[in-house]
Amino acid sequence: MIEHNVTINGIDVNARYTEENVREIFLPLLSTLTELHRSKGRRILAMLAAPPGAGKSTLLSFLECLSKEHKEVESIQTIGMDGFHRRQEYLLTHETVRDGKKIPMVDVKGSPETFDLEKLKNGIKKITAGENCGWPVYDRHLHNPVEDAVQVTGEIVLLEGNYLLLDSEGWRELSEYADHTIFIRAEEQLLKERLVARRVASGHPADEAEGFVEYSDMYNARLCLDHSKSADLTLFLKPDDSYEMKVK
Repeated sequence: MIEHNVTINGIDVNARYTEENVREIFLPLLSTLTELHRSKGRRILAMLAAPPGAGKSTLLSFLECLSKEHKEVESIQTIGMDGFHRRQEYLLTHETVRDGKKIPMVDVKGSPETFDLEKLKNGIKKITAGENCGWPVYDRHLHNPVEDAVQVTGEIVLLEGNYLLLDSEGWRELSEYADHTIFIRAEEQLLKERLVARRVASGHPADEAEGFVEYSDMYNARLCLDHSKSADLTLFLKPDDSYEMKVK
C-alpha cells in the first residue's frame, strides 16, 4: 500500500492506495490525459464526479503528486468545485424546498441548489479558454469559500465535484466542456460510514453527525449515484479503499 497524507478542506486525511491500482488505473489515466494534451495541442480539462464520501478530493491530490513523480506522464493540476458553495450568510437567509416543505438552505448545505452554478460555469469557461485564473477553495473550518485561493496555470487540469456529471437542468451542460470524464461509484452503506467519520473528525458529536449525514449527505449521494451521466471511465470504490475499473 502507498500512503498519502494530505489536508483536504481544512481536515487532515491519511489515505492508502494499492500498488495494483497505481499500476493498472492511475498511471494509465495520467497517460490518457497526457496523450489528449499532446494530440489536441491545448489545455485540456478532465472532470471527476462522485458522491459525497467517495474520496474524490484525496484521490485527485494523490494523482497530482503521482504525475510529478513519473516522467513518462505530464504534470496535472487538480482543483475542486466546493469553492463554489454559496456563502454561509446566504444559506442562512435563503430557503429551499425539501419533501414539500420550505427549509433554510443551510440545512441541506452541499445539495445542488446551495452552489453558485453560474459562477462555476464561468470559471470552467475561463479554464477551457486557456486563461490563467484564480480559483476558490472551500474551508470546512471557516464554513465558507476562500476566493482565489489557488491560481489555475496547468496545461492538464483535473476538476472534481459531486455534480459535474449530474443529468439535470443547468448541470448537464458542464461535462460538454470536458475532454475526459471519470465517475466513482460505491455502495451507499460504505459512503455513509465514511461521511459520518469525516463529520466526527471535523468536530461534530457522533449522533449529530449520523443524523445530518442521513438527512443531507446521503440524499446528495443517492442523487449522484442515480442521476449522473455516464463517464469515459468509471471506478468502483470497495470497502478496503481499493478501486475496480470500467471503461466506457
